[in-house]
Amino acid sequence: MQSHPTLALGLVLATIHFAALTPVEADTPNRLPIKEVTVFKDGHAFVLHEGRLPVDAQGRGSLDYLPTPVIGTFWAYAADPGDRLISVVAERRLETVARTALTLRELLEANVGAEIIVTETNHLTYPATILGFPARTSEELAETTPPPAIGRLPQSGNLVLLQTVEGTKAVALERIQDVTFKQPPQPKVTQAEFRNALILNFSRGGGASDSAGAGLMYLQRGVRWIPSYRVDLDGEGRAHIRLQATVLNELTDLEDVTLQLVIGVPSFTFKDTLDPMALQETLAQLSAFFQSSAGTQRREDALLSNFSNNFMTQTPRMGEYRAGNEGAGVGDPELPEGARNEDLFVFSVPHVTLKKGARMVLPIAECVVPYEDIFTLDLPYAPPPELGRHLVNPQPSEVARLLASPRVMHKARLTNSSGQPFTTAPALILREGRVLGQGLMPYTASGASTDLALTTAVDIQVNKSDREIKRTPNAYRHADQQYLRVDLQGSVRLTNHRDQPLALEVTRHVLGRVNSADHGGQVIMSNVFESRDHLPAGDQGRGAYGGDAFNWPWWWHQVNGVGRITWKLEVAPGQALDLGYAWHYFWP
Repeated sequence: MQSHPTLALGLVLATIHFAALTPVEADTPNRLPIKEVTVFKDGHAFVLHEGRLPVDAQGRGSLDYLPTPVIGTFWAYAADPGDRLISVVAERRLETVARTALTLRELLEANVGAEIIVTETNHLTYPATILGFPARTSEELAETTPPPAIGRLPQSGNLVLLQTVEGTKAVALERIQDVTFKQPPQPKVTQAEFRNALILNFSRGGGASDSAGAGLMYLQRGVRWIPSYRVDLDGEGRAHIRLQATVLNELTDLEDVTLQLVIGVPSFTFKDTLDPMALQETLAQLSAFFQSSAGTQRREDALLSNFSNNFMTQTPRMGEYRAGNEGAGVGDPELPEGARNEDLFVFSVPHVTLKKGARMVLPIAECVVPYEDIFTLDLPYAPPPELGRHLVNPQPSEVARLLASPRVMHKARLTNSSGQPFTTAPALILREGRVLGQGLMPYTASGASTDLALTTAVDIQVNKSDREIKRTPNAYRHADQQYLRVDLQGSVRLTNHRDQPLALEVTRHVLGRVNSADHGGQVIMSNVFESRDHLPAGDQGRGAYGGDAFNWPWWWHQVNGVGRITWKLEVAPGQALDLGYAWHYFWP
């Protein structure tokens, strides 16, 4: 059957095989220098090598560095004009390596032919010459091992052969108590071991030369950057924001490379599948900062994983106050060169040197943006009394606690006028150089606004009261079922005990449909199937407010909903303000 040339070439490129089993002396390691590393927050990095590679007369060059790339991301190329890359082969070669002898066995192996005086454990002493250790060679093991056989290292026992006056003596190594060398011993022992190699085969078109320009690029886990912010509020509407990156390198030594630090959510469809050119055991060397399984991560890494760039969940209700480039003239941001790449934003940091296993902190951006102090109050919904028998866990007690003691939160509303997005990251918050606390900076696009929580506003008193005002039997019919209408009325009293006016945003959610709201309250019915805006910040639909808390009747969301009332108002110092609203729901 005729073979397909394209398929044959693909098999050659994906081959991992063993070189000749006769050990050869290890060559001087060849490495292609790393020029650029594009680093993503999830621990993946796109690595670019390029440089001169020594080649033989046939155009073959050898590298002793094998990456562990994601499948489909490993690409090699010829960098010299006229040259063409024919194939790339990953192989394990049997090589001999000289190392300092650390044990008696290694010292005897290193000094075959030397004259010694041997003392055995039974105090027998005699002169001898070291002949060596009986061993099965790799070739012998390959010939005697049933197929399919793989390359194996030479195998030797615990016997050493010594030439004595009586003849050749085989002595078990554990019987030798000590050895005296008549001449200074050779300190280095030569041993065989398998080493990885990457063979690049070139078709030379640019003339004969003992080197060729070559390059490698691949995506691999092993370098990660963790952003963090320092937000200094001046109390007059300006926020000085500094962004720094903590870089973790567990890939390889980086020497004078350009780091590209990426803000955004990359899509790596096959990120958990290694390319056939990889050796999988190297992944086990990565620390917990690079593990994808939450069960094996340390507590710190589990926390950091919450800072991933999830645009929808990590930007709570950003659409409610998304603004244009308001106040863009406040401050002149001084930023390093950054560039937008499709949906990603990249910071370029040149001349970075970082050893494998080391960490580095890099200041990468600084800007001044406008902000305003705002105060927010979120009042969640509570289940109706009729739903009490459907409760399946004690979580609703948390609902009652939140409703009984509502708290106003003091926040800084930042307008991102910097020309770059804010990424999801921990933020250290200061006011005029003094620490206020730490929060989470959510992803914020350039030109948008976001709220950064500061503290609970204890000097703003909140009193809430709700009461039922009437019931109307048979007020609604659905699916041959009559429903009772329950009307309720509520009020929220806000008292400002501060010595200055405050901008206050109040959000109240109710189960049912809102009838009215005074003081210009904006009413919206939430889509509970697609939106989580009716849940308190941080609740993702489970726990106290989600589907696990209440065993909702099948008809509930067909005849009822979740209403949201939003007030935006200003409360003068010492002023008390009452917000009134009314709503209703149906029950069979």
